Amino acid sequence: MPLLTISTNVKKEKIPADFLKTASVAMHETVGKPLEAISVYVNPDQMMAFGGSADPCAKVDFISAGKIGKEENKKHTTAITALMEKLGVPSNRYYILFTDIAPVNVGFKGNILG
Repeated sequence: MPLLTISTNVKKEKIPADFLKTASVAMHETVGKPLEAISVYVNPDQMMAFGGSADPCAKVDFISAGKIGKEENKKHTTAITALMEKLGVPSNRYYILFTDIAPVNVGFKGNILG
């Protein structure tokens, strides 16, 4: 159930047409869960600033039931940094927040995962 959410002040028309697919595959590769289970959300055109500047910036959240930890997060960060470069957001203009969620706290297909 990995969920990648990118909120950014980058304009919608600047987001590459294949970005959602590219991001889904990238996260599938780092987290090792089926591509069908990966969710990616991009919230463009957000009113936001980073370090007092409205230059391209973002807030990135990665939530997963498992596969979150020091070594895994290094791999996720590398993949997410490459994705953010495709959006034109420098690596010093966003934070990535990782959340490990218990499967019992995720509903899917009318049930919970755990």
